[in-house]
Amino acid sequence: MVSDAAAGMDSKLPSSVRSTLLELFGQIEREFENLYIENLELRREIDSLNERLAGEGQAIDGAELSKGQLKTKASHSTSQLSQKLKTTYKASTSKIVSSFKTTTSRAICQLVKEYIGHRDGIWDVSVARTQPIVLGTASADHTALLWSIETGKCLVKYAGHVGSVNSIKFHPSEQLALTASGDQTAHIWRYVVQLPTPQPVADTSQQISGEDEIECSDKDEPDLDGDVSSDCPTVRVPLTSLKSHQGVVIAADWLVGGKQVVTASWDRTANLYDVETSELVHSLTGHDQELTHCCTHPTQRLVVTSSRDTTFRLWDFRDPSIHSVNVFQGHTDTVTSAVFTVGDNVVSGSDDRTVKVWDLKNMRSPIATIRTDSAINRINVCVGQKIIALPHDNRQVRLFDMSGVRLARLPRSSRQGHRRMVCCSAWSEDHPICNLFTCGFDRQAIGWNINIPALLQEK
Repeated sequence: MVSDAAAGMDSKLPSSVRSTLLELFGQIEREFENLYIENLELRREIDSLNERLAGEGQAIDGAELSKGQLKTKASHSTSQLSQKLKTTYKASTSKIVSSFKTTTSRAICQLVKEYIGHRDGIWDVSVARTQPIVLGTASADHTALLWSIETGKCLVKYAGHVGSVNSIKFHPSEQLALTASGDQTAHIWRYVVQLPTPQPVADTSQQISGEDEIECSDKDEPDLDGDVSSDCPTVRVPLTSLKSHQGVVIAADWLVGGKQVVTASWDRTANLYDVETSELVHSLTGHDQELTHCCTHPTQRLVVTSSRDTTFRLWDFRDPSIHSVNVFQGHTDTVTSAVFTVGDNVVSGSDDRTVKVWDLKNMRSPIATIRTDSAINRINVCVGQKIIALPHDNRQVRLFDMSGVRLARLPRSSRQGHRRMVCCSAWSEDHPICNLFTCGFDRQAIGWNINIPALLQEK
């Protein structure tokens, strides 16, 4: 007892982790003890049979039990014992590994803030790239909202669309937002925000098991009886409305420099517009089915468009006289998004439950494939550390590195995390409080703090 106490004092593990491990090891010890007792009983049974056979003049040495009637019985018993040992070992070690991963994942990935105010599912989430740093969300409730990251307060509501707002992206250097909508338009609108004084952030990372998979009824969804966006300033008229599509505009993004934007539509085309004149510069055709997403390169005039036709296409506008296009094939279902990383890589996610990492210099096959258990929605890559955040249909959010190694799964239970499909993820690497945001059809966005050095060290 004294030695156990001394060992506990020397241990570097948190007491909760240590007690969990001790309990699991205790369970393993008890299981092996039961197997040992069963083994002794089998040995006694074999000895008894030997004695009976010896009385009949047919004594069989224990090493020769493979003969006659005992062959089947001994072999069956041995097989049973072997199988039970294997099963017990696998189950016990699995418990240890999953429990340990759960605990470390909780410490590395913590829920910091919930942004609640939309009255329908949230399709997209984005973070401003210039001061003041705000969070933007696009919802099926026909609005886009801007939030204070620190306080969770709604700062601006955009109500200029008459259809679902499907995406939101911020201008690289000005206080302008670009939204795409089911009303077949994309809007550019200006916002002015006054950030509230940050309050101390409450610890919302409840001590729960990250393995909890508890079905939640509608009663468990955020209470939206009070509309938190009703008393914040509302913008109703855009600076520019882009109107060339003949179907839902599902996504839009700014090209490098912010002087042009690209839109993706269910009419199977992507359009390139001049921001100052609102004129259509190029209509990008070639996809066989509806587009699902578009993304622009952070430093070059490159665009990727994703489609339900199982492909994504790379459009190159670096040479004004040549607009080349490359088709990436490798998925077996809808490509829900494809995004650029620093360098020459593109990462694509699909309803076929895979994420693929591609080298733009070699488009024939991906350099890494991540296989998961659920359809993947709008992914995002942490540029500095090259960590991919995967939002899933099954309410989970998983983190992987670019070589396909799983790093963590964000905690989810009845008390925290998303309660419905997770639609989108967005990194904000340099923010001191929240560096990852997710949103979903439970009508909330969530701000997470991911301890990236610890996460990479765990790898």
